Amino acid sequence: MIEIAICLAIIGIALVAIVGVLPLGMNVQRENREGTIINQDATVLLEAIRSGSRGMNDLTNYVYFITNYVTRYNNQVPQTPDQFGYTYAGSTKNGNPMTPQLPINNGTNIIGLLSTPEFTDPTSGAPSDKLALFNGNYFSNHIVAYVRSISGPAVEKPPQDNQLLQEDTFTYHLYCVNAPVATDTNVFNLPLNQQAYSQQLAQNLHELRLTFLWPQYPNGKLGKGHQTYRTLIAGQVATNASYGPMLYFYQPQSFAITK
Repeated sequence: MIEIAICLAIIGIALVAIVGVLPLGMNVQRENREGTIINQDATVLLEAIRSGSRGMNDLTNYVYFITNYVTRYNNQVPQTPDQFGYTYAGSTKNGNPMTPQLPINNGTNIIGLLSTPEFTDPTSGAPSDKLALFNGNYFSNHIVAYVRSISGPAVEKPPQDNQLLQEDTFTYHLYCVNAPVATDTNVFNLPLNQQAYSQQLAQNLHELRLTFLWPQYPNGKLGKGHQTYRTLIAGQVATNASYGPMLYFYQPQSFAITK
């Protein structure tokens, strides 16, 4: 009996240790799975934005909300910011319906919004490079997309229309920064031909940064997952009138000429 009691005690101690390790192992497995999904989604979204895709309507199944926090700067003084919201059904400005509407009901509108430059001209809406910001008059754009994972279990993917299952899908926030390339602030002290080169570089080289924050919990709070992907894109960022004045697209095969 004594031997049996000792054996049971040893087994009990071992089981307690195993049970204590199991949650840690499951958490590590979950984090690895989420990291793999983020890597796969980042590849898709980086390539879509970098190439200025006009299609990819399948994105409407995953990108369900986009916000743009816009702040106007007058002589380097920030004004009251505006919040633009975009859903599949329509768009709003500070909670009020926009005119005209710009719903994210196709891939073109989604990519066009995610490609919005960090700085734009307050008059024309055209992208502003670093050199154009010295006058202190510009719009600062902060794009945030709310995305259900593109990769992951097939049971979560369209045509799944169960709202409970959709809400339980792995979801993350995506911060998009389309910044002009860094420019030497001493450029105005250089000869004119070198100034033109710097302006040419600023207009035709951009840095795209996608920051993923995950997971998003049902109460709206975010977990500890954080990863940023960066790439340089040569070419213009231009608007396309046929798609609306608020949409922007990278044009890797087209370059602006500064005179």
